[in-house]
Amino acid sequence: MDLEFNHPTDIYSLRPCRNTDAPDIIAIGGEHSVEIIQVVIGYRCHLLATFHVGSRITAIAWSSRTVSPSSSEKWLIELVVAGADFGLHLLTKPSSGSEDIYSFGGGLSGHHGKVNDMVFCGGWDEDSARYVATVSDDKMLMVWDLYPTIDIPSPHESPLLEKDFAMSPSPERPQPTAYVIPFPCALTTIRSHPATSKEFLVADSHGSIFLTDWRSDPEDGEGGALRHSSLVELVEPTALSKACMSGTTQWSASVDWRMDAIDIIGGVFGPKFALWDVSKLRGGTPNATGTSFAEGGQLFRWCQTHTDYFAISTQSPSNGALLHVHNCSYVHAPPTPFALRPKPHFIRDFDFLVLPGIPRIAAAVGRTVIIFPIGVDT
Repeated sequence: MDLEFNHPTDIYSLRPCRNTDAPDIIAIGGEHSVEIIQVVIGYRCHLLATFHVGSRITAIAWSSRTVSPSSSEKWLIELVVAGADFGLHLLTKPSSGSEDIYSFGGGLSGHHGKVNDMVFCGGWDEDSARYVATVSDDKMLMVWDLYPTIDIPSPHESPLLEKDFAMSPSPERPQPTAYVIPFPCALTTIRSHPATSKEFLVADSHGSIFLTDWRSDPEDGEGGALRHSSLVELVEPTALSKACMSGTTQWSASVDWRMDAIDIIGGVFGPKFALWDVSKLRGGTPNATGTSFAEGGQLFRWCQTHTDYFAISTQSPSNGALLHVHNCSYVHAPPTPFALRPKPHFIRDFDFLVLPGIPRIAAAVGRTVIIFPIGVDT
């Protein structure tokens, strides 16, 4: 049975929590606020918290510390979101307390372009809740230390940043510091993996994917090798050629890391999707490709609970709110379509939930989150 939850404004970002202790939690980013809901399958969506951020939400990342009320009486909500004003906000709510917003990264110390994606560091240690990485149209990857041991105040704090400080009850907390890694093109996606805390998977708008070691030491390489070098660079040839030839069509790019296999990467670039196996590199070109939406795919997501499945959506309203579910074991077989709303509706964001049982997808269409299974219980 499908479930629906209505947000007060249009939804611009949506992110289910992938923690094993919080598989039923979803963050919904709207025009000026973030709502956290708990999904009770077969029943309803329960509102847990509301954070008034004050700007449109463009990206969301869940902390590994988050615990759902279904897992513990001492539950905790913790996530970082990005706003359209390029500011970042750490949102927390414990079971026995109220919502808290701690703002950082604004003014001259942060991004100067739209933050397109963000993710916490991978691995299983405490660093998975300490470091959060953001990518932006300004061609920068920034890795933020949320709990620095020293306080380095910004010499030029913007009025916006001062206003954001007033939203937090803990202004004496040291400001998060950022490690900045430049790239040649605007960045669209960043992913981490639970098997490693050293690498991020980063994709740009020109069809390139970088496996970047952000913890490398510049003193380790010969002749002063550059810090943060890319261990592997993958390319989608069609997207790269169009970008290099300055084609009139600008495709978006979205990639994801398969959670049960660190070597497997998937992504959509315009009308084509591609799959890579890093253990079988062929000059960085995909191991398999297929056709997505003719008007261009928008988002690529792996299913974490049934890892052969991945889904692709498009923001074009020509076919309505439609997404395709593929099986990578039969990569050239026609996908299973799921039409959620007729045109001119479209899916702005979606992702798989990590609830056990039948795989379920949460999709944002207008002001509504639609949660639906991709199969039936046999």
